[in-house]
Amino acid sequence: MPEAPELEVVKDFLVERAVGTTVVSAKVLKATVLRPLAGDFSIDIVDRMLEGVRRSGKFLVITLAGDRLLVVNPMLTGGFQWSVPSDRVFKRTCFTLSLSNGHELRYIDDKQMGRVYYVSPEQLDEIPQFTDLDPDVLNSEMTLVEFKERLRPFHGEIKGIITRGRVVSGIGNAYVDEILWDAQIYPFRKKKELKDDDLQRLLDSSKKVIIEATEEVRKVMGEEIHRKHRDFLKVHNRGGEPCPRCGNAISQLTANQRITSYCRKCQPGMLLRM
Repeated sequence: MPEAPELEVVKDFLVERAVGTTVVSAKVLKATVLRPLAGDFSIDIVDRMLEGVRRSGKFLVITLAGDRLLVVNPMLTGGFQWSVPSDRVFKRTCFTLSLSNGHELRYIDDKQMGRVYYVSPEQLDEIPQFTDLDPDVLNSEMTLVEFKERLRPFHGEIKGIITRGRVVSGIGNAYVDEILWDAQIYPFRKKKELKDDDLQRLLDSSKKVIIEATEEVRKVMGEEIHRKHRDFLKVHNRGGEPCPRCGNAISQLTANQRITSYCRKCQPGMLLRM
């Protein structure tokens, strides 16, 4: 799943390369990901200039001329590809925008789980989860008091709470593992068991890890904005490898197609409670 670091770099890439261009033509190959609430997508988007790109949590928002927005929630396997017309079109390509600078912006999605909304500004409230995205992990200056207040309505395991995006947005399954490892907090620990010093470490690590990851992604992504660049991650999906901090083997569990990776020594806790 693209998270704040990848989407932040993709946003900056598109601001530099795509903003100011005009959509010459649009071709829909797999319509299942599209939610065209503001008109016939392949017709209405033509001749509109791309005026801006911003990230909001795990969404990308492309502003188009004439009060149109392309709001992308890539979910697990979606993302944009920057191409020229001669590049091979992947089977997982859902739609293509041909731009006035000779490039194509393609949306690809292996499992077609993502959602791309073509809307007017007045229709943003119709996009699920979009209005619940503040504060963003990279932009927030949240205090511990504010963090505790935002956590208050939620119960259960801390990893699941953080990835919901309702406390702080932009963090998904991969980077929450990195954050919890950095903060030395067991991913299955109940929120009610966390003390103030635990929560302060969690808050500090959230921003620190995402900022550092964004810079790592920026170094290696180049024009391959459709690929995940995560070789630098310390624990996520590194089951059996030595922990970078203590050398203990990293533990890894998979449930509901989601991996959880952590160090039993650095992040002690009990998975099963009697």
